[in-house]
Amino acid sequence: MKLGIVGLPNVGKSTLFNALTNLKAQSANYPFCTIDPNVGVVSVPDKRLDALAEIYHPKKITPAVIEFVDIAGLVKGASRGEGLGNKFLSHIRQVDVIVHVVRCFDDPNIIHVDGSVDPRRDIETINLELILSDVEVLEKRIDKTEKLAKGDKKHAAEAAFLRRLLEHLQRGEPARTFETGGEEEELWLQSADLLSGKPVIYAANMDEGSMSGDYSQNERYRTVCAIAAAEQSDVLPICASLEADIAEMSREEKELFLSELGLDESGLDRLITLCYHRLGLISYLTAGEPEVRAWTITRGTRAPQAAGKIHSDFERGFIRAEVVPFDTLIECGSFAAAREKGLVRSEGKDYVMQDGDVVLFRFNV
Repeated sequence: MKLGIVGLPNVGKSTLFNALTNLKAQSANYPFCTIDPNVGVVSVPDKRLDALAEIYHPKKITPAVIEFVDIAGLVKGASRGEGLGNKFLSHIRQVDVIVHVVRCFDDPNIIHVDGSVDPRRDIETINLELILSDVEVLEKRIDKTEKLAKGDKKHAAEAAFLRRLLEHLQRGEPARTFETGGEEEELWLQSADLLSGKPVIYAANMDEGSMSGDYSQNERYRTVCAIAAAEQSDVLPICASLEADIAEMSREEKELFLSELGLDESGLDRLITLCYHRLGLISYLTAGEPEVRAWTITRGTRAPQAAGKIHSDFERGFIRAEVVPFDTLIECGSFAAAREKGLVRSEGKDYVMQDGDVVLFRFNV
């Protein structure tokens, strides 16, 4: 899973990226201090792996991972190449989720590219540049599809759909808010690969005072929430500078500090939870003395395809999956004990994997 951190210059993107990845990427008080995207790979926190490690004492623990990409600040006119915009837009095309950092704090020492802090204007600026880029892409696709439609009714239907989608974009509406009329249209929308069609999580970057108090009273945060609700996107309330402080702490210090702020999880944990939900992802687990590991799959994945995440031979020669829910395994103390109690299920090719399944795949090639 690849997350692209985007936003206007000087809204806290690189600060947040550094806090999430602890990579110390360049961050400065001027536009475009990030030119080439910084990339960091982060382990997905999963306490279930620690619990399984206490049982199996594995040689290796391998969590799922997320790749963060810190993309340089976009500005008005990016779709026309302003501020190296075309290059930056191409970086966004490669990510699965856009984490749109929106400035919701005042600081006279940090220059805002537009001279003032206005979340609604800032969000509209970024969204419009993505939409304008999409319009250009879509117009080319429509021309190509309409040529094919002259002798093929299927292409004629697709061309009509693309025209409707183009009108939606030209009204300033992102592709992610476009309502499709069935499975075929949904596939056409996905194949268009539009920037404004990517899932968005708005990271409302507030000051420490707001985050340590009742941040729901921050008017700018509430503005971001209203915009996100209208397009059914998610909002992550966060303080990038606070997350940077937390990143330097030990686990014990971090938990104590968060509890003092009245928070159960760090911004990274909350962001990952939102991303899994937005992309429809779950994790299943494998456990043994060699390795305890989490595997990320899409919700609804069947057992053979889940096995294929480990190795293609597992899917090709799939026989069955021996499955026990994580909580059941922990209660029993081991896979073997769960098997003795008849709590390990033998599942076939049609089994749909569930989050937290601890699995042993049987296969023959």
